[in-house]
Amino acid sequence: MKIKFQILIFSGALAALWFLAQQFYFRLDLTADGRYTLSETSETIISKANEPLIVDVFLEGNVPDAFKKLQLETRQLLEEYASENPNIKFAFINPIPEGAPVEQIAQDFNNRGMRPQQVQLRDNGKTSQEFVFPWAMASYKGKTVPVPLLKKTLDADPETFISRSVQNLEYAFSDAFFKLLNPKSKRIAVLKGNGELQDRYIADLFRTLRESYFIAPFPLDSVNLKADTVMTALQKFDLVVAAKPTRAFTDVEKYALDQYIINGGKSLFLIDQVAMETDSLYKRNGMALATARDLNLNDFFFNYGLRINPVLVEDLYAAPLVLASGEGSESQYTQLPWFYYPLVTPEENHPINTNIDNPVVFEYVNQIDLLNNGLKQTVLLQSSQLSKIDGVPFPITLESITTEPSPERYAAGPQNLAVLVEGQFTSAFKNRILPVENSSIPFRESATKPNAMLVIADGDVIKNDLDQNGRPLELGFDKFTFKEYGNKEFLLNAVNYLLDDSGLINIRSKTIVLPALDSLKTSNERFTWQALTLGLPLGILMIFGLLYTYLRRRKYKG
Repeated sequence: MKIKFQILIFSGALAALWFLAQQFYFRLDLTADGRYTLSETSETIISKANEPLIVDVFLEGNVPDAFKKLQLETRQLLEEYASENPNIKFAFINPIPEGAPVEQIAQDFNNRGMRPQQVQLRDNGKTSQEFVFPWAMASYKGKTVPVPLLKKTLDADPETFISRSVQNLEYAFSDAFFKLLNPKSKRIAVLKGNGELQDRYIADLFRTLRESYFIAPFPLDSVNLKADTVMTALQKFDLVVAAKPTRAFTDVEKYALDQYIINGGKSLFLIDQVAMETDSLYKRNGMALATARDLNLNDFFFNYGLRINPVLVEDLYAAPLVLASGEGSESQYTQLPWFYYPLVTPEENHPINTNIDNPVVFEYVNQIDLLNNGLKQTVLLQSSQLSKIDGVPFPITLESITTEPSPERYAAGPQNLAVLVEGQFTSAFKNRILPVENSSIPFRESATKPNAMLVIADGDVIKNDLDQNGRPLELGFDKFTFKEYGNKEFLLNAVNYLLDDSGLINIRSKTIVLPALDSLKTSNERFTWQALTLGLPLGILMIFGLLYTYLRRRKYKG
């Protein structure tokens, strides 16, 4: 009777537990880095999904072991999204059905902007090349956005490669969901009229930005003829981008930009104060003269606490330049570091340069001095300790690339290359005669709210290469060395920070540390751990067997 009563109580407890589990649902994240906890920004973004948001992940089928961790982490993250909003539906799909032409499928993915990854597989001593498709597609109300799951890192080992990709997963998915669930509202003006880069050289960055923002060219030089009309039109934009202007700005153009900034407009300036191009070396027998370029912007930037000096920064940590020797089929290509192409690894002192895995490459970059004027100035990118400054005019020859550098000559220390200025701005035309007469737009001396401006002392940071057919390649991809740099990611972060009102940029600051074995320690302590994992269970089983045999004999002996 007593046993039946206990069984009844146990069954009732189980039923009560089952009922409570149906009524109350919760998940606990016991990881130290909060890996499985969505940020508040992500939760806000997906809360707007009131219809099914479908996510197809192409990491299924014959997935190499190196990508298993990425597959697992992607699944667990999507489970968190689905737990927060049941309208998030996801499925893992094998992109290569049995018998399907692999090359054709890879080409189809590539045509959609989703480049497959080729990996080497080893099986029984044989090596083979296989395609992996580390991509997802998010769809909502007929609109589709690709989601990159893999984040390439220059010269990183496979473990770091996957770890960085996992760390970027929440940003990648939340960014895609934000594009699907939020209509475009912010506007970006690409300034024209002062010899800026042609559209084909800035196409890749703005092709990506177009998914989230309205992009339009803006003829700033028209302000010289119709000041009020152009200034009024400029105020309708949230961000202006000056991509490597080469002709001097007039005072009226500077005034229009100044009043745009004072009235709350954000700005991104990519400025070259020195005229120098690598193409000039090829066209002029390997020699060219770097000269100062007067853009008539010195007083403009001085007002905001910056001075872009007309000098060239050399850095021993530099990207290579590819040189060809020989002719026809006997041509040989050599990669040698070109010290005028500094490679800068961000220090992660700001959300803009956090979690950028590849260094940012510059070409003939200038140096920025900081002036104390009460504004907040954040240096985002600096050259290395082994830097050198060349004043202009300065002759540059290709022959110098083969000369062994003297380290003592590269002792100028880190040089400021990209600076973010934030604060309550004051007009550069305060206490000056205004260059616009009889304007109906009132002059404003100071801003009513804090603003931000990013200045980069190199216009080529935004420039993408072209393929052999003249089509834009991805920004940061070097078609000669096949290396990928962090220019695009840095600039996307910058625009996201300047315009972002959803907090997306803060997700990049989230740090995830995947547990990994210490290969040296495991090698040295291999036999110890083998003895523990194999010997300890057997020892416990033996002790239990002996104890059981002893107690059984004692019981029946008595």
